[in-house]
Amino acid sequence: MKKRVAVIGAGPSGTAVLRAFQSAAAKGAEIPEVVCFEKQEDWGGLWNYTWRTGLDEYGEPVHGSMYRYLWSNGPKECLEFADYTFEEHFGRPIASYPPRAVLWDYIKGRVEKAGVKNWVRFRTPVRHVTYDEKSGKFTVEAHDLVNDKVSREEFDHVIVASGHFSVPNVPEFPGFRTFNGRVLHSHDFRDAVEFKGKDILIIGRSYSAEDVGSQCYKYGAKSITSSYRSKPMGFKWPANWEERPLLQQVENKTAYFKDGSTKEVDAIILCTGYLHHFPFLDDKLRLKTANRMWPTGLYRGVVWEDNPKLHFIGMQDQFYTFNMFDAQAWYARDVVLGRQKLPSRAEMEKHSAAWRAREETLEDAEQMIWFQGDYVKELIELTDYPSFDIETVNKTFMEWEHHKQEDIMGFRNNSYRSIMTGNMSPKHHTPWLQAMDDSLESYLKAK
Repeated sequence: MKKRVAVIGAGPSGTAVLRAFQSAAAKGAEIPEVVCFEKQEDWGGLWNYTWRTGLDEYGEPVHGSMYRYLWSNGPKECLEFADYTFEEHFGRPIASYPPRAVLWDYIKGRVEKAGVKNWVRFRTPVRHVTYDEKSGKFTVEAHDLVNDKVSREEFDHVIVASGHFSVPNVPEFPGFRTFNGRVLHSHDFRDAVEFKGKDILIIGRSYSAEDVGSQCYKYGAKSITSSYRSKPMGFKWPANWEERPLLQQVENKTAYFKDGSTKEVDAIILCTGYLHHFPFLDDKLRLKTANRMWPTGLYRGVVWEDNPKLHFIGMQDQFYTFNMFDAQAWYARDVVLGRQKLPSRAEMEKHSAAWRAREETLEDAEQMIWFQGDYVKELIELTDYPSFDIETVNKTFMEWEHHKQEDIMGFRNNSYRSIMTGNMSPKHHTPWLQAMDDSLESYLKAK
């Protein structure tokens, strides 16, 4: 009887798995039946934008954390698929920092070309996954929302690709209950125009704090104050943007900070990160980790050491994204196909411990990028995923970091060379601060 593989999620990680199996089949391999469960109405994960927040029309928690006017905050050259370039998809080189709609189109293009959409059950969230030691099989319970029917099916392998940027980490500060303004997490941030003319307080110092603040600045916020716990972001901010130590409390509309200073604010946006949240997995199968470069319990960052028939894709804190998910997906596929023989439990734990020990020594973004580059390289060398120049990707990341330090509001105006094709990307027709239309049509139009 043919093996069955359940893939949970059809975002960049899940579609990487679909493409990995389709690629093997195209080369003549016998592949298992692959069933992908996706709770949204289309694939693309977070890149599939929704205006909704809170609960959707079926009462499901809204997955999307994307907002209007979001542009890539890193060079597309660093995330390009090695087997499907931007040039192949768009027919020509395009600029280096595409908006969300362009990246969504690119992600979809590859799997549409691969012809795997019939492997996906849309609007079908997974409710529960259990494993039976006797039968050696997983039972996956899934809910077809459109027809309101729950199914239970057995699978030989489960690959979790549901991401970890959709369940917000929401701290509370004294005074929130009586604050006379808006409080929201960046997960529910949709349109920066809402904050035009407003004094905005942002809690956090990572990428969403930097980008949500930049959006608010671009679309006319009166002032931006970002509040940090450990250290400031330290970029050369515009005149109406300042950084303060951590918020202590709010009274009415006055925010009080750790250094004794105060600020009147109209809205508070919590850019406080996300949780690894897998309520659908049985406790014995559940990855429990903070957002870090090397979560423990995963051999080669993928295989669940407690049960190697269970795999996780894309669970790391990330500099590398799409092509790292590919490297993981190709490896997971080869484990399922029996091409990769797994070592003993002790050997797997030893391998993971060595990577975690190195992760503990990382001190800055540059070291993290080289660390993750080494990891991606190790995985690619194990499979037939097309090899690419990891060192040049790392150097492109370095250039990006340098451009951000030079001009945090203008770094997206730079362009880089494609690692995959060798062609230089053109400059975008409009500087980012003046580019108010984030549509695919506007981005791709000629000068």
